[in-house]
Amino acid sequence: MSAEEQSNAQIEELTQRTEEVVLGEDGKPLSKKALKKLEKEREKAARKAETAARVAQEQAANEGPDVSAGKYGKLPMNQSQERTGRHREDITKINAPRAGETILFRARIQTSRAKSSKLCFFVFRQGVSTIQGILTTDDDKASKQMIKFCSNIPVESIVLVEADIVKAAEDIKSCTISDAELMIKQLHIISEAEPRLPFSLEDASRPESEMEKEDAQFSRVALDTRLNNRVLDLRTTTGNAIFKIQSGVCHLFRDFLYKRGFTEIHTPKIIATPSEGGANVFSIKYFNTEAYLAQSPQLYKQMAIAGDFNRVFEIGPVFRAENSNTHRHMTEFVGLDMEMAFEEHYHEVMDVFDEMFVSIFTGLKELFNTELEAVKRQMPFEDFEFLPKSLRLNFADGIAMLREAGVEIGDYDDMSTEQERFLGKLVKEKYHTDFYMLDKFPLAVRPFYTMPDPENPNYSNSYDFFMRGEEILSGAQRIHDAKFLEERCKVHGVDMAHIQPYLDAFKIAAPPHAGGGIGLERVVMLYMGLGNIRRSSMFPRDPKRLEP
Repeated sequence: MSAEEQSNAQIEELTQRTEEVVLGEDGKPLSKKALKKLEKEREKAARKAETAARVAQEQAANEGPDVSAGKYGKLPMNQSQERTGRHREDITKINAPRAGETILFRARIQTSRAKSSKLCFFVFRQGVSTIQGILTTDDDKASKQMIKFCSNIPVESIVLVEADIVKAAEDIKSCTISDAELMIKQLHIISEAEPRLPFSLEDASRPESEMEKEDAQFSRVALDTRLNNRVLDLRTTTGNAIFKIQSGVCHLFRDFLYKRGFTEIHTPKIIATPSEGGANVFSIKYFNTEAYLAQSPQLYKQMAIAGDFNRVFEIGPVFRAENSNTHRHMTEFVGLDMEMAFEEHYHEVMDVFDEMFVSIFTGLKELFNTELEAVKRQMPFEDFEFLPKSLRLNFADGIAMLREAGVEIGDYDDMSTEQERFLGKLVKEKYHTDFYMLDKFPLAVRPFYTMPDPENPNYSNSYDFFMRGEEILSGAQRIHDAKFLEERCKVHGVDMAHIQPYLDAFKIAAPPHAGGGIGLERVVMLYMGLGNIRRSSMFPRDPKRLEP
C-alpha cells in the first residue's frame, strides 16, 4: 500500500472513531497531535475537491452543452483495425470552384491561432502545400469545448479533418492554396507531437530576406541545428521541395536514358582493391580480410560495356575518403553514372550528355515549378539559364579567357575551385548560360584509363561539365585497347595486380566507349543556388558528420 493510501485509510479509521488504535507507518500508535494533523489533511482535501467541482460546474455552465461531442478528440492508435474506404483528399486539388463540397483529409497542423473561445484559425500542411482552416462556434459549427481542445493540439501533430470547402473572401497569401479555405466540422488527432520542438518550423521556414533585416526579432535556425534534427527540418516546405526536386532529377535522368536504349546496372560497393588506384578510399573489415568502399562504379561500367551492354547507367552511392570540409564535398554522395559505346568519336557521347542535361533542366522547370517557387520564397535564387544546345569550350579556350581577365595560369595547369568559379562568371557574362562543357583537359591531370588526344599528347579526350561555375560531371573517352591500357597503368604507377579482372576484360576486345559521373547533390545545389551541398543531401555524411 502506498503512503497516500495508508494515510487515507488512517483518516477513515479516525473518522469512524473506533476504539481501535491507529498505527503510523512505523507500526506504532499515532499520538493525539498526529491524529489532529490527519484530520486537518482530510478537511483540506475535501475543500479542494469541493472547489474543483464548483469550478468545473461553473465552466460547464459558461460553455453550455457540448454540441460537438464525438466530433473531436484523439483517435485510438491505428493498428489497421478497419478500412472504411472513404476517400481522403489531396489538398493541392482544393480550389474555390469546389466550394460547398465536404471533404476528409489527413494533414499536419502547421500553426494554430485561437482568436477567442469562439474562433480558431489553423494552417494545415501536406508536403509543400498548405491551406487555412477555420473552427468557429457560429451556427453551432463547433462547441467551445471543441475549440479549446483543438487549439491546444501541439503543432506538427497529424490530424484527420472533415471540413466544408468555402471560397476565400480574399487571397490567403500565407498559404499555397490561396483562393479557398476550410470550415472545420470534425477534427481528430491521429498522431500527437511533443509540445516542445527543437526549433520552430515557422523560424526554419522564414525567408532569408526577413532574417537579414536590422530589426529582425526572429531566431535563425543554423544549418547544423537543422541537420541534427533533420526529420523536423525536412517538414519545412523548402526542405520538402528540395528533395522532391532531387527525386525529379533522378527520374528525368533515368527516363531520358531508358528512351535511348540504355540499361540500368547495379555494381558492387564493397570491392577487393581501391577502385581507381587512389588513396582516398574507406577500408573496412571483411570477414578475415580487408575490403574497400567503391570510389565510383567506373571500372564496372567499362566491364559492362566489354560485356556487350553498349549503353549502361547507374544511380548509386559513391564513397570518397577525402578529409574535405567544403561547401561542395561529402564523404558519401549519390552518383549518376553513364557509359556508352560510340561508333566514331567520343563527341557522340558528349552529344547525348548535352541532350540529357537540357532535358533535365527543361523538365525541372515544367514539372517542379511549385517546388522551385517554394524554395525561392525562402531562399531566392536566379533562374537557371541554359542554351538549347549547350556551350562547348576547349580547356585551352578557358585558360585564354582567364588570362584575358588577369589570371596567371599555365597551359596545362589544373584549375583551382576559385578559377573554375571565375571562369563560370566570365562564361555567363559572355554567353549568357549557367551551364557549359569544357573539353580536352590536360592528360596529366586525368586518370590512367583516359584516352590521350591523338593530335596533342599533352591533352586528352576528356571533359568536365559546369553549373554556375562549379564542376558537376567529369568524364572522358576510356582506353579500350588492353596493351595501351597497361602502358598507361605503368605511367601512373597503378599496381595492375589489383585490377587484373578489369584489365582482362579488354583482352577479349571491347568497343570504343566514353562516359561520365555526375554528382546528384551538386546538380540540385547548383540548380537552385543553395550554397551548401548538405542542404541537398537528405542525411549528409562528411568528415565531421555520421548522424543522424
